[in-house]
Amino acid sequence: MIKDDLRYTKEHEWLSVEGSIATIGITDFAQGELGDIVFVELPSVGTGVSSGDSFGTIEAVKTVAELFAPVSGEVVAINEQLESDAALVNTDCYGEGWMIQIQMSDPSEVDELLTAEDYSEMTQS
Repeated sequence: MIKDDLRYTKEHEWLSVEGSIATIGITDFAQGELGDIVFVELPSVGTGVSSGDSFGTIEAVKTVAELFAPVSGEVVAINEQLESDAALVNTDCYGEGWMIQIQMSDPSEVDELLTAEDYSEMTQS
């Protein structure tokens, strides 16, 4: 499932924007590839991130993958529910399974991300 109202990265993160706040998680495709998520390591609120840099890790039964920031800015919220229930990423990756929120320092970076159509083409090839 790919949602039309989100932007995407080649590393399979999604991003939604409300004002200057970006909410970020991993895509349905990514959680499906990873399998059962058992742990998510997220940065602290107040951490600065740069577009393309790793902001944490996601651990599944068989692998660990890095999480990459689609935009630059400051982490203003993390999904604390994931500390006790990382499987939310599997069951509701676009809702309750979101990971972090960033106060964007350069909202124009959103324009460089993949559209739903672009992401769909990438995952089908």
